Amino acid sequence: MASIKDLSAGTWNVDASHSELGFTARHLMVTKVRGKFNEFEATANVADDVAASTINATVQLASVDTGSADRDAHIKGEDFFDVEKNPTMTFTSTQVTDDTLKGDLTIKGVTKPVEFDLEFNGLATDPWGNQKAGFEATTEINRKDFGLEWNVALEGGGVLVSEKIKINLDIQLVKAA
Repeated sequence: MASIKDLSAGTWNVDASHSELGFTARHLMVTKVRGKFNEFEATANVADDVAASTINATVQLASVDTGSADRDAHIKGEDFFDVEKNPTMTFTSTQVTDDTLKGDLTIKGVTKPVEFDLEFNGLATDPWGNQKAGFEATTEINRKDFGLEWNVALEGGGVLVSEKIKINLDIQLVKAA
């Protein structure tokens, strides 16, 4: 069974073409809307002692994609991300273990600690000799904690958009030369 401790020390960069940063929110409290960010970068500086490793990521919020141009425009606007004033979301790790990734998530200038459940999927070498590593990570945040307050109360109770947002990462890293 693969362990995160199998990663060799050094710099690992996200391979964005083989990675996805997704999210899920409830709509009308009865269905789910899924989205993703198409532009992001991350670097993992893996230490000999994996616990001393660091991860830094930046997401371009204007790259949000929910499959609806109108919804994407609303999310990019002042009611949510306000991308003109807040173009990026960032994550800086504070702790890495075999099954947990803890760190500080910053959205709209608000920084809060988050904890991801982490699954290391193993190592592989691609046909060109590049060393790759795969991970999945999930967490849930309350968007209101980050100043994403907009909502509409529903006549029968509940709200248009859930406060809880699930974040799903499917990440492939490539070892820097």
